[in-house]
Amino acid sequence: MKLKFYAFHLMPYPYIEKEPPAETGEYSTWVTIPNKNFDPVIAHQLYNEYLDQLVAAEHFGFDGIIVNEHHSNAYGTMPSPNIMASHLIARTKNIPVGVVGNALPLHGNPVRVAEEIAQLDCISGGRIISGFVRGIGCEYFNHPIKPSDSIGRMWEAVDLILKAWTEREPFTWQGDHWYIPNVNIWPRPVQQPHPPIWMPGQGSLETIRNCAKYKFTYMQIYSPQWFTKKSVEMLRAEANKCGYEAPRDQFIAAVPTYVAETDEQAHREAKAHMQWLFNTGLDIPDQIFFPKGYMSKASWSGVASAMIKHGVKNPKDLTYSELIDQNYVIVGSPSTVREQIEAYCDDVGAGGLIGAGTPFGPMPNWMAMKNMQIFAEEVMPYFRDADGMPEYMKKDRPAFSTNTQRGKRISGTDKPPLSHVEGLEQPIDHRTAHLPEVIDPSWPKAAE
Repeated sequence: MKLKFYAFHLMPYPYIEKEPPAETGEYSTWVTIPNKNFDPVIAHQLYNEYLDQLVAAEHFGFDGIIVNEHHSNAYGTMPSPNIMASHLIARTKNIPVGVVGNALPLHGNPVRVAEEIAQLDCISGGRIISGFVRGIGCEYFNHPIKPSDSIGRMWEAVDLILKAWTEREPFTWQGDHWYIPNVNIWPRPVQQPHPPIWMPGQGSLETIRNCAKYKFTYMQIYSPQWFTKKSVEMLRAEANKCGYEAPRDQFIAAVPTYVAETDEQAHREAKAHMQWLFNTGLDIPDQIFFPKGYMSKASWSGVASAMIKHGVKNPKDLTYSELIDQNYVIVGSPSTVREQIEAYCDDVGAGGLIGAGTPFGPMPNWMAMKNMQIFAEEVMPYFRDADGMPEYMKKDRPAFSTNTQRGKRISGTDKPPLSHVEGLEQPIDHRTAHLPEVIDPSWPKAAE
């Protein structure tokens, strides 16, 4: 079975005190946690360690690097994932860099997202994966956007960005949420018709239905295996309604995975960090996680009934044993992890995993690097071709990287770069504008 593995980082800030604020009496790692817990000096070191870990993913041979957007929390401290992506593309050569993603309903102007992703795609030479997200309910406490407007804003923004990337003439956008008199993005992306688009979700009917409609890659975030499988089945059913069969790689599952020398060693090293991720990082009261109007009645009914029927717990209440038994996470020796990944992806129908073998929770740098190296050397090769290379290394880059390639592209066009110069009737080619006989018609005589 061939699978893809994407390095993922939430960039958490773990040095917090888990005590409820006096004014509410209810603790949360999101929204209400005072930022007095955040030490920028410590964060300076953390951010740079986190970036080093993601950059190392290219050396280890992962299929891509993924960052995302969250606000006012200790779980994931990247309010601007595009900034992180810019660091990563500057420090890597070939690996795809995914922004999964920009929270579209929260942005004042989706065209700005289209511009920034296009710019990153140009700088990287066509290596960007563009994620579109609605943002979880918690994000709406930090922005002047009503949760009930989020679905409408989300899909209008998607249509606007797709048109901005693909339309070759200026146009006016008049929608329900945005009026933009002149949409005409400069630059535009290298990848045509646009960068690949991923969309994470928690099993929302609207999200899965639209992923099938637009043929986006759907990424199931932390869920028990049975629920992930249900989402894949929904995606395939919706794709069939749209007239096509969804390929395996249209579905990626987020499964934090840790591998060490033995099963016992792996569990000993991973346990505290896995529990921090779920029990502390995702310690969110329902009224913050699901503000009024955030979910449609159909989606809420489906999620609530499934949780009741199957006894699904709030992430903060899951024990380590439950995380392991229900395959929220995978932990073990190389042979154990290989077997469990193969069985998991075969059962749910996923084309790859995000977060497998990469950092999670507050694990120290040495442990994150150890996990990545053992995973790269003793797990990934079993899901690759004989050469062990990630797929992107076998393809031609959509952009070139040398002056010779640029010269060939320019010389092959019938529209050389021209400029009008005072005193000359005809425009001149930029490439020869420095020559006196070109720039000055009287040059031979003046030279004498």
